[in-house]
Amino acid sequence: MASKTIVITGASAGIGAAAARQLSDDGHRVVVVGRSPEKTAAVAEDTGGEHILADFADLNSVRNLASEILQRYPRIDVLANNAGAMFGMERQMTGDGHEKTFQVNYLAPFLLTRLLTDRLLASRGTVISTSSSANRFGHVDLEDLEQYRDYKPFRAYATSKLEQILFTGEFDRRYRSHGATATAFHPGLVGSAFLSTQSAFIRALYRSPVRRLARTPEKGARTLVYLAEGTPGTDYPTGRYFQGRRVGRTNRQAADGPLALGLWNRSVKMLEGSPDSA
Repeated sequence: MASKTIVITGASAGIGAAAARQLSDDGHRVVVVGRSPEKTAAVAEDTGGEHILADFADLNSVRNLASEILQRYPRIDVLANNAGAMFGMERQMTGDGHEKTFQVNYLAPFLLTRLLTDRLLASRGTVISTSSSANRFGHVDLEDLEQYRDYKPFRAYATSKLEQILFTGEFDRRYRSHGATATAFHPGLVGSAFLSTQSAFIRALYRSPVRRLARTPEKGARTLVYLAEGTPGTDYPTGRYFQGRRVGRTNRQAADGPLALGLWNRSVKMLEGSPDSA
């Protein structure tokens, strides 16, 4: 298997860290991206790779991340947009003026991918987004992307995961014929720090018998590793959402091409004035 340069966000713990370790063991050059200096450095040390710090709640941090990646790596074979979170009962805004779930899970990865698109095209690279089966409970309203009306943490999270799938389809539609592709996947319920740090309801769920159904981060990372190591368009179809190694069932909105295009255009407008808006 040819060695690839693989950038993984949200790689300081959970499935991101597990995937980084597996991919490194398989001989790939892995770039570990995380928010925690200590945890991110530790994973990079474990994998023998390099690390970069970034906070997706700050879009300037994402722009700096993209700039550093472009300076360091002349080739990007895989961009794994794995960073994400679910936040508390109260609607939170970032310093950039966006609802926090929307920005961290969707808008920041959208920005990062846009800033790296030329390098991905030149590398014939692929974008892999860590989505969730929760996407089936989301609803994208182009007139209320910031969840002003009736905010609920799980709904905001589910919608952001649906937005990732819509982005996957639109990116693949735009760039597949030019050499860059995209997929999304569901890692399963993973027994990591992700659930334990969320709202009181989610923490209670995490402490309940449901936790026994959770898979290890290593098992949750298997699909990410499979997609990263495979050949897009040959080993698996692109522009799709996977559960395991099979195309999974999604929210009906996920197949709405005009909605995907509308979301893309709205996202670009939100970021106007930044380097990605050309």
